[in-house]
Amino acid sequence: MKVIVTGAAGFIGGHAAERFLNRGHVVIGIDNLSRPGNFANLQHLSSAGRERFLFLHADIRYASDIERIFADHPDVAVVIHEAGQVAVTTSVANPRMDFESNALGTLNVLEAARQKAPKSIFVFASTNKVYGGLEHLGVRESFGRYEYADTPEGISESEPLDFHSPYGCSKGAAEQYVRDYHRIYGLKTVVLRQSCIYGTRQYGMEDQGWVAWFTIAALLGRPITLYGDGKQVRDVLWVGDLIDLYECAIERIDVAAGRIYNAGGGASNSLSLVELLSMLERAIGRSIPRRVSAWRPGDQRIFVANSAKAKRELGWEPGTTPALGLPKLIEWTRANAAGIESLLPPVDVNDLATALR
Repeated sequence: MKVIVTGAAGFIGGHAAERFLNRGHVVIGIDNLSRPGNFANLQHLSSAGRERFLFLHADIRYASDIERIFADHPDVAVVIHEAGQVAVTTSVANPRMDFESNALGTLNVLEAARQKAPKSIFVFASTNKVYGGLEHLGVRESFGRYEYADTPEGISESEPLDFHSPYGCSKGAAEQYVRDYHRIYGLKTVVLRQSCIYGTRQYGMEDQGWVAWFTIAALLGRPITLYGDGKQVRDVLWVGDLIDLYECAIERIDVAAGRIYNAGGGASNSLSLVELLSMLERAIGRSIPRRVSAWRPGDQRIFVANSAKAKRELGWEPGTTPALGLPKLIEWTRANAAGIESLLPPVDVNDLATALR
């Protein structure tokens, strides 16, 4: 079959494209190549897929670009929509660009699919940020980390939406369009509210991709800043497990169409910031300097997704624990250290001296 992957040169999009190529499918990759690591990921896909991989440099913010691509490929069977702006901090600094990338861009891809490939399956990568700050939930500290007082298995899809930050607004608006295109137009859409995804070929930065960023910083000697007390907890999900869920949703589209699912590691795959640093220290055999700064606005003390619905309806659950996934990420980071280093901004000597005190 033929698959279109938007954001194919990105972290998750690249892994999705590679999975479908490995299955023997034809993949049309779309990306505007605006993120660090895009060219390295694109080179990896080109070597992996060769004649079955077609890359098209395009920007989802421009409807004409996307309409032209879908018009050329009306036989596409699956659309994996990953392209968009991914960082809360960037959305605060540039809310218009964030809206155009996430909300308008998603509408452009939806419209192209509806008009040119109405029988295709449309999988949208949303975010747990649509749940907002969750200030009404009880949180307590236990054994040096935060936990929910009354919802130990985490947040389910029944939690009311409460968009915080321009990023939460743009992704939340986009996912509701995706859902409604099934109800109004009959497009076979699926929304996945993704938690903290980590894995190889993730060029994490301080503002996005914290597991990868801590790993990169620890191995390359970059300053690490803990905003808050470091006891914040997130559920983490290995990227290969996420792509498994994509395949489950496609295979069970009779059940999944029009549905929204959490896509997270759950309580059993949750980590605090300091727990991750401790795991990294044990793995690399030395202490990792870090400095502490004030809490960032809107930073939740804990977010853990309850993905029981995906298990119940699609037969999916995570299979890679952090104890299994982190060594793979460390190995990849070491093997690609020179390329990663070239993409990072120069080290501020004063920042480095402060971190090493």
